[in-house]
Amino acid sequence: MAENKKPSFRDQFAALRHIPALFRLIWQTNRWLMLGNLSLRLIRSALPLATLFVGKLILDEVVRLVQFQHNSSVQFDFFTEGSHLWRLVALELGIVALSEIVGRGIALTEILLGDLFSNQSSVEIIKHAAVLDLYQFEDPQFYDKLERARRQTTGRTVLMTQVFEQAQDIITVFFFSAGLLFFSPWLILILVIAVIPTLFGEIYFNQKIYSLTLSWTPERRELDYLRYIGASDETAKEIKMFGLADFLSDRFKRISNRYFEENKKIATRRAIVGASLSLIGTLSYYAAYIFIIMQTVAGALSLGTMTFLAGSFERLRAMLQNIMLRFSRIAESALYLQDYFEFLNLKPMMKQTGGLPLPNPIRIGFEFKNVSFKYLNSEKYAVRDL
Repeated sequence: MAENKKPSFRDQFAALRHIPALFRLIWQTNRWLMLGNLSLRLIRSALPLATLFVGKLILDEVVRLVQFQHNSSVQFDFFTEGSHLWRLVALELGIVALSEIVGRGIALTEILLGDLFSNQSSVEIIKHAAVLDLYQFEDPQFYDKLERARRQTTGRTVLMTQVFEQAQDIITVFFFSAGLLFFSPWLILILVIAVIPTLFGEIYFNQKIYSLTLSWTPERRELDYLRYIGASDETAKEIKMFGLADFLSDRFKRISNRYFEENKKIATRRAIVGASLSLIGTLSYYAAYIFIIMQTVAGALSLGTMTFLAGSFERLRAMLQNIMLRFSRIAESALYLQDYFEFLNLKPMMKQTGGLPLPNPIRIGFEFKNVSFKYLNSEKYAVRDL
């Protein structure tokens, strides 16, 4: 197993420098799908606040109509007096319907763009591998880098989605923050205190996971190899002839179980710590909720405003927590993205100088004199003075 090198906070933030290069590749894949996706996300980022605010207006209007009905001495015509209420309900229905339509559009453009981008990046890997020297494929470190780059074909598509979602949620947070700041700036301070511990906890465990994945690259290649030769028509005869089934299955089980145990330790600790940190966010929400209720009972807020603030605070808390968690996942994915760009930056070591033209027709063949070869990092020549 390779050395378990744990990436530092600086490593994770430094890996984010590859994000602009990723988006240049996405832009080159299909700029119109990318622009369409971003435009739809910009529209959808404003809709949650609009839905909550219209809900506040509906609740306040319902309270007004109830009070009017109780205090009125004349016959109450609900459809006449409630015409404004019906317009608000229709407006909320329109906003919800628009959100559903925009969401479908986002999903469609993302699927199409993700597939195109995944295919294009795989093509780049194939093309670049073809120009590298053959001896490089004999180097285990090179092959580990190739394997990590190849595995990131799907991972890069996930990273693209994560960054798009992050941008959308950040814009939505600005809308919600403006609403909360207008009523009470203290609510924003409570939110910040609640989400910071979660951020650092997630970054710490992302470091551990990346370190584990990086160090186990050779073993995962071996597991893929064992999985292939253990159930392949090309090797079935040899496996039966030499009775290798038990040997292959036992070795696969032994290696995969070791990886499972290592991963289980990290996953268990992450679940326990994450649950503890999430409890801080839940307590902060109820502290803010009590504050909002007290303001409403004191008459400083209407019932609709109380519902709007409580809903905004909870949405904002969950969204900020998701942004923090997604940021740590983006930083983690950027570490893997680094493997992809490092592979594409590899250069062939053998320079081809101007050779002689191929004779046509070939009359006397080709002659090699004093040809020697040894593998990379090897002191012993495989062929010498051939």
